[in-house]
Amino acid sequence: MKSVLVLFSMFLITTSNAQDWANLEHFRADNAKIGLPGAHENRVVFMGNSITIGWLNIMPGFFEGKPYINRGVSGQTTPQMLLRFRQDVIALQPKVVVILAGTNDIAGNTGPSSLEMIADNIKSMAELAETHGVKVVISSTLPAYDYPWKPGLEPAGKIVALNKMLKDYAELKGHVYLDYFSAMADERNGLPKKYANDEVHPTRLGYELMAPLAEAAITKALSDKQ
Repeated sequence: MKSVLVLFSMFLITTSNAQDWANLEHFRADNAKIGLPGAHENRVVFMGNSITIGWLNIMPGFFEGKPYINRGVSGQTTPQMLLRFRQDVIALQPKVVVILAGTNDIAGNTGPSSLEMIADNIKSMAELAETHGVKVVISSTLPAYDYPWKPGLEPAGKIVALNKMLKDYAELKGHVYLDYFSAMADERNGLPKKYANDEVHPTRLGYELMAPLAEAAITKALSDKQ
């Protein structure tokens, strides 16, 4: 009987996770606590995956004392981010959103995705933001020569191609393009170990390199808003 109850509990947990495919519950309570920005608050939301939330965990000082809200969920792909974009970005009424996404799509975390599909989801997030008066910063996908959890996919060239699509779109639409890739890539178009022990997720040194680039992009977006 006990084993049946354990199996049933595992089923309920699995079913619950499957029903919240986009992790809409992840930040729901936090969003309610934060509330709306103050009259002169230059609120910025960072939308992303483990690379985004890892920044908060590894280098919390970057966010402290600033109107920056981190909305990264580990492992997420762009369709998941798009589904939670209204709740985790639009509803918070930021002045700027910094979107960093794409690598988990290339890794196939939620199934096969073409580069066009990935770019389209990021474009849709940008369009939602623009419609609601939020300035958009589109980040390049970080370099990755291989994925430790799914080796052999040869993502490096795909990331280069995706970043070109994102840069072209940002320039076409007047969004800010935040180019982490050029500053971080090695001769393989990968992420060297000094910036990421597993060559995917940044170390503190990696985030220290990213920080001024992000600040400059946010400053540009805010100045464009005036």
